[in-house]
Amino acid sequence: MTAKTRVIVVDDSALVRGLLSEIINREPDMQCIGAAADPLVAREMIRNLNPDVITLDVEMPRMDGIDFLSRLMRLRPTPVVMVSTLTERGADVTLRALELGAVDFVAKPKIGVADGLRQLGEDITDKIRTAARAQVRRLAAPAPAEPGAAPRAAAVVASVGRLSTEKIVFIGASTGGTEATRELLVNLPADAPAVMITQHMPPGFTRSYAARLDGLCRIRVKEAGDGERVLPGHAYIAPGGLHLSVERSGANYIARVRDGEPVNRHKPSVEVLFDSAARVVGPNALGVMLTGMGADGARAMKAMRDAGAWNVCQDEASCVVFGMPREAIAHGAAHEVLPLARIAPALIERLRSTAGLATSRV
Repeated sequence: MTAKTRVIVVDDSALVRGLLSEIINREPDMQCIGAAADPLVAREMIRNLNPDVITLDVEMPRMDGIDFLSRLMRLRPTPVVMVSTLTERGADVTLRALELGAVDFVAKPKIGVADGLRQLGEDITDKIRTAARAQVRRLAAPAPAEPGAAPRAAAVVASVGRLSTEKIVFIGASTGGTEATRELLVNLPADAPAVMITQHMPPGFTRSYAARLDGLCRIRVKEAGDGERVLPGHAYIAPGGLHLSVERSGANYIARVRDGEPVNRHKPSVEVLFDSAARVVGPNALGVMLTGMGADGARAMKAMRDAGAWNVCQDEASCVVFGMPREAIAHGAAHEVLPLARIAPALIERLRSTAGLATSRV
């Protein structure tokens, strides 16, 4: 008989602690082994009970969730699912938590918390299952700054050079993907081709995510808007809760942002974006499948390859969860399987080697 996933719930709300415990204990493969009202109580509970997964509220008394998470990931790395509020501050803090090593997050409704959490029960337990299988890495302690030391210069990223504006990079990601996408984008030069991204995220978080990336990257990063022209040197992120695709309008590519039914249980769905890449961009597309649970986008990535696109998947060792890349590889979609750190250089090299060889799709 398979051992149950042992979960500790950390939340300052007694109502939320009770609801999450109830949701977890209903599942035959998991058990809530403890619930703590603040991180100091949780710290002792974790030492004594050694959980497989922790759910952690973002904002709590005595020690906030970010300080607690930072210490936990340095001293005792454990899979964590953050429980966030649907506010701008909640989104910003959640993104910081993912940067520190949290596996995923659940957006707690601002009103009707009890009914809202019960409706999210399947999503919560799915994310706990994923977290239990995730590769969690120890967070390095920050290096002490030397007095009077100059700030370290950012690494120089080589220019792509002369490049057809027909080229577009398409990225799909899920669990672990916010940080994987960040690492890829910060290593692209300002003259990179347009990038279109579907990251599984709920409404209310993608705008903050895009703004954070825009402050870190040489290319401009924004939440995609329906009907806007897709330009080189820009990255467009699918808004949470909406599908993103690409269309042709005369000589230009444009972004399409649409509501609709979930595809592969996701909205936005990588399948929708990659399907449009295969139909509209064909051999001028470059596909990237990053870390994530499930199979969203695998079939459409194979369609991209069949249409002449060049595709790369993140390797298992560098993934938080290898599900989506594994499925794409199994479908025969990948030309290369690379560690995350090598994907941006591989894209740049591929773009240079095919500069001027774009195929007209008009």
